[in-house]
Amino acid sequence: MQARLTPSTILMLTMPPLLWAGNAVVGRMMQGALPPMTMNFLRWTIAFALLLPLGGWALRRDSGMWQQWRRFALLGLFGIGAYNSLQYLALKTSSAINATLVGASMPVFMLALGALFFRTPVSARQVAGALLSILGVLTVLSRGEPRLLLALHLVPGDLLMLVATAIWAMYSWLLIRPIGAQKLRADWAAFMMAQLVFGLAWSGLFAGVEFAATDVHIRWSWRVLAALLYVGIGPAVIALRCWGAGVQRVGPNIAAFFSNLTPLFAALLSSALLGEPPHLYHALAFVLIVVGIVLSSRR
Repeated sequence: MQARLTPSTILMLTMPPLLWAGNAVVGRMMQGALPPMTMNFLRWTIAFALLLPLGGWALRRDSGMWQQWRRFALLGLFGIGAYNSLQYLALKTSSAINATLVGASMPVFMLALGALFFRTPVSARQVAGALLSILGVLTVLSRGEPRLLLALHLVPGDLLMLVATAIWAMYSWLLIRPIGAQKLRADWAAFMMAQLVFGLAWSGLFAGVEFAATDVHIRWSWRVLAALLYVGIGPAVIALRCWGAGVQRVGPNIAAFFSNLTPLFAALLSSALLGEPPHLYHALAFVLIVVGIVLSSRR
């Protein structure tokens, strides 16, 4: 699938990176105040409450969700339960800029998973672009010093973000697979609600394990409440809606290019809010990743 990019599609695919960059910055700001798994569970609880009046009919027995429960359980696990939990966990040791730059390797995972599991051919141009993107990610992981790669001095958060990125790539491919519940697919709110039903169960399970296995607690404040409202409305409902619609229009490989705007937005927001100014190696990594994806996404 590869449709022509229209202004509305470009806007639709630009909105998620902006909101996801804010999500990374807020997740970094909330370290010590909100446990990562619990933060993910609470954000999707807010999203569930917002979507219930719009897509609550998805919970009915005849909606098609229950007949396709395996598909929605996977979508809920990958897109809601696992990805953001791992991202918030990664932000404990990785900066918002680093996390989003490592996440910019997603097009590489898109190409690989598409070829391995969805029979999507990969061209030589796409391979060249993927190699440039990998080089950009390695630049981030090495902090601009190649000798660090030889010593394997990697921040745990960077590795967690790589795993999270692979999970999101699989989620994006599953979004465009045929599904029997066509009426549910046609209603964006109900389609998201069907994912949330299972995703909330997954994220609740992860949060329960977090409380049972670790000594964590929530430091409630107006700042924490504001952060939860932001991540529950913007990066959750609005971004997921725009991303799903954009992927439906142009396919995962082209949509993945826009995800690489996230590090740029994160660098600007981190500099303004966290006092984490970008370094020269961040700029180099971003250029490599963008050039790689432009090359791989050309017809």
